[in-house]
Amino acid sequence: MVEPVPAPAPASDTELVLSADVPLAGLDPWPLTVATYNIHSAVGTDGRFSPERIAGVLGEIEADVIALQEVPLGGTSQPNVLDLLRQTTGFHAVEGPTMETRERRYGNAVLSRYPVLATESIDLSFGSREPRGALDADIDCHGHMLRVVATHLGLKPAERREQIKRLLQAFDTDQAPVILMGDVNEWFVWGRALRWLVSHFEPAPAPRTFPSRWPVFSLDRIWISPRHRLLQVEVHRSALARVASDHLPLIAHIDG
Repeated sequence: MVEPVPAPAPASDTELVLSADVPLAGLDPWPLTVATYNIHSAVGTDGRFSPERIAGVLGEIEADVIALQEVPLGGTSQPNVLDLLRQTTGFHAVEGPTMETRERRYGNAVLSRYPVLATESIDLSFGSREPRGALDADIDCHGHMLRVVATHLGLKPAERREQIKRLLQAFDTDQAPVILMGDVNEWFVWGRALRWLVSHFEPAPAPRTFPSRWPVFSLDRIWISPRHRLLQVEVHRSALARVASDHLPLIAHIDG
C-alpha cells in the first residue's frame, strides 16, 4: 500500500524570501551593490593559485551581484573555482563557459545574492582569436527584475568592435534595468568600441583597475541603463586584492 504524501506545511516568510516564490511587500533591495572582477584564474600577482584569496576579496567587497571573468569551471586538469566561491559566499552561481574541453572549462560567471531566473550565453568569438563571450542573467531582487550581462572582450581593436556590435544588438528591451559589467580590454580612452558603449549607456566613472599593484588602465567597466540609477563607482584596493589577482575589483552602487 502506497502511503499518501502529506501536504507541505505553509512556508514561513523567511522561506518565501529565500525561494523568491513570492516577493514580500516592504523588502527593498536598493541601493544594490554590484561588482566586476577578473580573477585571473585565481592566480595572484605572486604566481600562486589561491581561490581562497579570491573568496576573501569577495567577502571584503560585500557585493550583491558579482560578474567574474577568467574563471576555472572544472575539468579533469583543474578544479572548479566557481563552485568553491559559491560555497564560500552562499550565493547563487551561474556560468558562461567560453572554452570547453574535457580537460578544461573556463569563462565568465555571475554570483548573486538573489535568485537567477534565466541565463543566456552570447558567443562573441572572432575569427581564430581566443573564444570570448558574455553571460546574460535575469535576476529577481525581491520582485524587482534586473538584467546583468557579464563579459570579457578581446585584445585586438577590430575584435572588440565586432563584439560590441553583437552586445548592443542584444540590448533590445527596456523591460528591466540592464547592467553591463566586465573586462572590456580597452587600453585607449577614445577607442571606437568604447565610444559606442558610452554612447549607448552614457558616460560612467572609470577608475583604474589594472595592474592591481599599481593600476594604470581602466580595463574593467560597469554601465547601467537607465544611467540615473548609477550612484557611485569605486575600486576596491585592499592589500589582499592587490595580490589575489592582476585586476582589482570594480564596484558600483545602484539605486531603484
